[in-house]
Amino acid sequence: MDLIVGMAIVGVLLLVVIGIYNRLVSLRQQVRQGVADIDAQLRQRHDLIPNLVNIVKGYAAHEQDTLEQVIAARNAAAQGSLASGDEQQLRAALDRLLALGEAYPDLKANTNFQELQRELSVIEDKLAAARRALNAAVARYNTGRETFPAVLFAGVLGFSEADFHRLDDSEKGSVDAVPQVRF
Repeated sequence: MDLIVGMAIVGVLLLVVIGIYNRLVSLRQQVRQGVADIDAQLRQRHDLIPNLVNIVKGYAAHEQDTLEQVIAARNAAAQGSLASGDEQQLRAALDRLLALGEAYPDLKANTNFQELQRELSVIEDKLAAARRALNAAVARYNTGRETFPAVLFAGVLGFSEADFHRLDDSEKGSVDAVPQVRF
C-alpha cells in the first residue's frame, strides 16, 4: 500500500513538473517570437533607407553630409548590437533626412518620397508595437518562471530570466543585401 501511495505521489509530482516545463517552453517561445518580430521590422527599416537616400540625392545633391550620415548610421545599425544605441542614431539621421523634404518643396511633392515616408512611418509603428509585445512576453515569461511552484524547478530545467533591455548576439539579426532602387 505504501508503495502505491509513493508511486502516486511521484506520478503527480512528475505531471506537475512536466506541466511547468511545457508552460515555460511556451512562454520562452513567445519571447523569441517577440525578438524575431523586432528583427523583421528593423530589416524593413534598413531596406527602406537606401531608397529614401537615392530619392533625396536627386533633389538635394549639395546635402551630401546628411546623406553620408544616414548611410553611415544605417550601416552601423545593421552591423551593431541592437542594444548599442546604433538604432537611435539611425533614427536621428533619418529625421534629418526627412526634414530635407521641408527645405525642398519638389522633393516633398514627389510621390515616391511621400510613399517611402509613409512606409517608414508604418514600419516605425509596427516596431513600437513589436517592442511592446516583446516586453509583455518577457513579463509573462519571467512571471511564469518566478511563481510557485515553477520557481522550484525553473533553474534546474534550464530556464533563466529574460531581459527586457539587452539582446545577445545570437538574437540579433543581420541585415541582408539591400536592393538598390533608383528613381
